[in-house]
Amino acid sequence: MAIDASVRDIPFETIDGQTTSLAAYGDQTLLVVNVASKCGLTPQYTQLEELQKQYGDQGFTVIGFPCNQFLGQEPGSTEQIQEFCSTTYGVTFPLMDKTKVNGPHKHPLYAALTREQDADGKAGKVKWNFEKFVIAPDGTVSRFRPQTLPDAPEVVAAIESGLAQNS
Repeated sequence: MAIDASVRDIPFETIDGQTTSLAAYGDQTLLVVNVASKCGLTPQYTQLEELQKQYGDQGFTVIGFPCNQFLGQEPGSTEQIQEFCSTTYGVTFPLMDKTKVNGPHKHPLYAALTREQDADGKAGKVKWNFEKFVIAPDGTVSRFRPQTLPDAPEVVAAIESGLAQNS
């Protein structure tokens, strides 16, 4: 599946309070993921950071969207989230402001992304923290549910396929 090019222009806030959009990342391959600090899946930050280090200089960026919609597993302030991510996992990829990914007030970016289907052909709401969307430069989206590790072969294949579009 692919997103409309206008999705790259949907504004959102960085964790530092600046307005940005996916368009700010140009033709990079992006891994958009809703993250949380107090979740059983939080150790996925390690693999996300490893992917950022491995592919970052090739036109790839992980973009983390902290989300507190799943059992309050991201309760902290933006300062607490930044501190946790940098000291516990050495996160260098960009983090955004807390974002709603489901429900009537979900962010427009997630309204667009959740229309995309996963490998089982299912679209719809984000199931839990650490749901992943790999967005290639041509707008192709590969969706991976939370239990799929960031460094799983299918995620890496989607990232490398996106990177190949720019080589």
